[in-house]
Amino acid sequence: MTFEEELSEIMASGTEETCAGWMKRIDQEYGKIPLIFQRMAERPEVLISHLLYKDAVTKTSALDPKHIELICLAVGAALKCTHCTGYHMQAALKMGASRDEILETVLLAGLISNSSVLANAYRVIDDKLAKCAPCETHGIGKNHSDD
Repeated sequence: MTFEEELSEIMASGTEETCAGWMKRIDQEYGKIPLIFQRMAERPEVLISHLLYKDAVTKTSALDPKHIELICLAVGAALKCTHCTGYHMQAALKMGASRDEILETVLLAGLISNSSVLANAYRVIDDKLAKCAPCETHGIGKNHSDD
C-alpha cells in the first residue's frame, strides 16, 4: 500500500477505527502491544502519526527489515530499555535473525555504549581540570611527574 493509499484509508475509516485496526494487527504480528502504543492509542491521532512516521522511515529504508530490527535492538540495549530490547529481539527473530546475530548486536551495542560513556566522561574531566585552579595547586592536574 502506498503512503497516499494509507492516508486515504485513514480518512475513510476515521482515527478511532484505524487505531483499533492497527493495534489488532500489531498484537497479531508480534504477540503483544508495547505499552507506549497502548498509551498513544488513548489519543488515536498520536498513535497514528507515530506509526505513519515509523512506517515511512522503515519502509523507505535501504536496510532490510531484519537489520532494522537488529539496530532497534541495539539502541534499546544501549539505552537500557528492557522492554524495547525484548520487543525488538522478538521482532528481529521473526525477521530471521539468528541467536548469534542477536548476541553480536547486543555485544556491539555494549561496546559503543561503553565507549560513549568513556569519551564523554574524559572530555568533561579534561575540560573541568583545565579550568580548575585548586585542582592544579593540589596536584590533580594532568601531569603528575615529579621531574
